Amino acid sequence: MKKFKRVIKKELLYYLLIFFLLAFALHIDLASNPLARLDLMREKENYFHPFFYTLIVYAGLLIIRKSIDLVVVIFKKITH
Repeated sequence: MKKFKRVIKKELLYYLLIFFLLAFALHIDLASNPLARLDLMREKENYFHPFFYTLIVYAGLLIIRKSIDLVVVIFKKITH
């Protein structure tokens, strides 16, 4: 159970890191005036699009990470 909690925390950290990196990369004004950006988001009522975009990027990176892990395991089995 400890391993599961550790994995969940690590993946949540990855997700939040991607979330904030995308937010600051796509909305430069977020660093200078975050309240204006949040007011604009509230006015347009687009609360969930950042989470969807983050999920898409996270899923893509997860597929790449797990593919690399699979290749490493296969090569370890071949060499040993």
